Amino acid sequence: MTNTLLPTTVVGSYPQPDWLVDRNVLAQNLVPRVRMKQMWRVAEDALEGAQDDATLVAIRDMERAGIDIVTDGEIRRESYSNRFALALDGVDVDNPARTMGRAGKETLVPRVIGKIRRNRPVEVRDVEFLVANTDRRTKITLPGPFTLSQQASDEFYKDEEAMAMDYAAAVNEEAHDLRRAGVDVIQFDEPWMQARPEAAARFGVRALNRALEGLGGETVVHLCFGYAAVVKDKPSGYSFLPQLADCAAAQISIEAAQPRLDLAVLDELPGKTIMLGVIDLGTEEVETPETVAARIRAGLEHLPAERLVIAPDCGMKYLPRPRAFAKLRAMAEGAAIVRRELQGSA
Repeated sequence: MTNTLLPTTVVGSYPQPDWLVDRNVLAQNLVPRVRMKQMWRVAEDALEGAQDDATLVAIRDMERAGIDIVTDGEIRRESYSNRFALALDGVDVDNPARTMGRAGKETLVPRVIGKIRRNRPVEVRDVEFLVANTDRRTKITLPGPFTLSQQASDEFYKDEEAMAMDYAAAVNEEAHDLRRAGVDVIQFDEPWMQARPEAAARFGVRALNRALEGLGGETVVHLCFGYAAVVKDKPSGYSFLPQLADCAAAQISIEAAQPRLDLAVLDELPGKTIMLGVIDLGTEEVETPETVAARIRAGLEHLPAERLVIAPDCGMKYLPRPRAFAKLRAMAEGAAIVRRELQGSA
């Protein structure tokens, strides 16, 4: 854990530049589960270099905004999950299936036609690039095993729990390599635990703990109601959250600003550090630092400052970059306000 009181971070993603991606294509194919090569504006043979340049832009924006724990902005990803999901053995990426997505719309997903195995590192270079290009503390994200199992068509296992456990083993191998590559914080994204709480109750925490097995250092699991660009009307409470008190992750990341979450739910996660969403990504309005400070103070009514990390509600991928930057800067300034208040009363 960083020594900074009320450290600030991002959930994971930051807006990709317009020169790198076609945002119209992105908007028409929100959160793709299969490849979406048509979103990239840069030719395949120049794409990696362009993604490196855009990643530097994201890192510098976070630094300039005053963020304490930075990510690579997930700039190289078409979605938060498909970069890792489609790199595994056992997955047919060329002949997708159709299934019902989280937002109730039909979506294309990869077919699982064999045993899920990780055959190579997927995000290690991403971590190496991030660590080499910032002096801040760093974080990388991975899709969680339960969410991976819900974003695929099982045509091999005929047992979603067994499939989730093999996804967990693959995620665990990747996470260990990412830790060895030097990243400070590893976050597992598990939004589908909220979307499918009955299945999550059966095996979600067990799969997550398998993904966390033997992994030292700071770990986070992120739950949300979905991107604000996809889910306009957020529920006012989580269908699956207190159950994570039993997971091995040290931190739980939740969105609280847009859904106006009753923070009394934090009382049900004893011992966990909470990454608290204080930036509403569903509004064009940029919060004032005072608004952010008020949201942080609300969290402090339930947790000591040592158990709070400050973040936006969710990934910022679908926001215009100027708005994303302004919201991050307001977040950092709001955290600084409360930090000074706490230090002044000490």
